[in-house]
Amino acid sequence: MALLSDDIQFHLKIRNGDVGRYVILPGDPGRVPAIAKYLDNAAKIASNREFTTYTGSLLGEKVSVTSTGIGGPSAAIAVEELIRCGSDTFIRIGTSGGMALKVSGGDLVVATASIRSEGTSREYIPDGYPAVADFEVMSALKAAGDSLSEDKDGKRCHIGVVHCKDSFYGEIEPDKMPVGRTLCDNWDAYVKCGCLTSEMESSAIFAVAAARGVRAGSVFTALWNVERTKAGLPDTVCLDSDRAIRTAVEAVKILIQQDRNKNGV
Repeated sequence: MALLSDDIQFHLKIRNGDVGRYVILPGDPGRVPAIAKYLDNAAKIASNREFTTYTGSLLGEKVSVTSTGIGGPSAAIAVEELIRCGSDTFIRIGTSGGMALKVSGGDLVVATASIRSEGTSREYIPDGYPAVADFEVMSALKAAGDSLSEDKDGKRCHIGVVHCKDSFYGEIEPDKMPVGRTLCDNWDAYVKCGCLTSEMESSAIFAVAAARGVRAGSVFTALWNVERTKAGLPDTVCLDSDRAIRTAVEAVKILIQQDRNKNGV
């Protein structure tokens, strides 16, 4: 018997017809219902391991929410299996740690591209190839984020390059790592280059999207910014992801309308 089935996906336990073209991708399975409440007639489709999927609709189009767990490998699995079931537009929503001094806890960050400090993307695209967001998805996220933002700390929406890694504690406690000097040197270089924030899934998702010919973008809530703390600047810890959720939902609506216009609907 073959390990993979054309009927049901091995990890997500979803089938063709279960999910929509548009998918919002949180990491935390517990965040899926919080996102799904913004959809019309959302219902739980499947749950297995770190992967929970709900499907509803926006503007009459089927839209899904699938959790990916933490890190690139599981995020890549989720996107692969969603593509096999017909999805082609993905918005990653998550939390991150601020790097650029202009990013405060609570701010939104829309990724234009992601530094590939993780391993999953290397199994999809060559080392010299960048992990970039789809322009249409990125533009929709920025427009939606701007509409929900204010010009004050904790309420802004930034757009730019983000950092993607495999080790959470490599960021939080680099000095405890045998390769801590390398981690710190790379981090300082990324800060000097203007990198906005650090997270753990975007470059893997962008790499899968590039390899499979689909669209992907990301929006993050900055939880806090250690660089602001080191610089003696005020910063707060923000654990509320609702503005990022609403940004992703509004971006999907923008994309639905744009896609309809392209198709003359």
